[in-house]
Amino acid sequence: MDNNTSNGNVNPDIRAVIFDLDGTLLNTEQVTRDILKNFLVKYGKVPDAEKDRKRLGMANKEAAIGVVNDYELPLTPEQFIEEIMPMYHGLWQKAKPLPGVNRLMRHLRKHGVPFALASNSVTKNVNAKISLQEGWKENFDAILGSDQVKSGKPSPDIFLEAANRMNVDPIHCFVIEDSVVGVKAGKAAGMKVLAVPSLQVERQLYSIADTILHSLLEFQPELWGLPQFGDWIDNTLPIEPIHVLGLYSNGHLLECEDDRWTADFSDQIWGLYIGWARVDGHDVYNKAVVSVGWDLDCCTSKRKIQVCIVGRTEDDTLDSKMQLLLVGFIRRSCYAGNTPKNLEILEEDKTAANISLDLSIFSL
Repeated sequence: MDNNTSNGNVNPDIRAVIFDLDGTLLNTEQVTRDILKNFLVKYGKVPDAEKDRKRLGMANKEAAIGVVNDYELPLTPEQFIEEIMPMYHGLWQKAKPLPGVNRLMRHLRKHGVPFALASNSVTKNVNAKISLQEGWKENFDAILGSDQVKSGKPSPDIFLEAANRMNVDPIHCFVIEDSVVGVKAGKAAGMKVLAVPSLQVERQLYSIADTILHSLLEFQPELWGLPQFGDWIDNTLPIEPIHVLGLYSNGHLLECEDDRWTADFSDQIWGLYIGWARVDGHDVYNKAVVSVGWDLDCCTSKRKIQVCIVGRTEDDTLDSKMQLLLVGFIRRSCYAGNTPKNLEILEEDKTAANISLDLSIFSL
């Protein structure tokens, strides 16, 4: 079901879109992911990654109950929330839109397609997060937190209420989610659901979704009866710049145990990109094609990045720190059948980069 394919329906009659917030629109989970770990230290507890992943997308109260029980904390769920929430508030201002988010919202607004926000966070926290993003709050036709409905996700209540406020039948709504909890809620509401997992290493858990993508840059709205994007320039798409700092290369392939080397580098950054590469100690930025993926073994997962400097021979090596500025997305990343593993960089990708990076829209 990957890459814009639906369960037997061609051009379904979608009339409205409902977004989740954390991990779907904003990388809040990325910038706050060490908070629980730091919180547990003072209670002498060590985080359990598997248990923590299972709470992804849960409503605040349910997640708090889970943490208190899992780690046998000497707190009530209410006390836990009161202690930990200020730690989150301080980092929300660092959250940024995930790849393709602003593009899709502008596109929907331009074509008069209503869209709502339905989050398992409480409403005051939802408003606090989106108020930090210019123009967001005014764009949504409805904004809901889990405290506005009887039950949060995986109950369908919040999605059904969002549809009701937009005056659109649930069967004509399209949900975009990053968590399994949210996907279950969307399907329970009778809606079509697109999963963009915030944890790419667990894509197999999202099989009930109608389609699964690595990021919203791959989304093809026309396959769902929505207006087609018109912003591709031949085979490349201008994107909001992505900075990747402090990488070391022994030639072309970069392997990383995790993505802590840059807070902006979310799991949803995947595929073939064009951009500019600069090696420390050099003033020149070179044209580059960059392949971003995952090496998923049975027991481990590693981020893998392949950097190809356009025009550089294979014999050349780069054995020092490198900075990348990704400014475009290559259309070939949207082809059906692509997996989280690296996409091989082909000659056609180098040609696309060489041509596109001469255009002013992709310039530094």
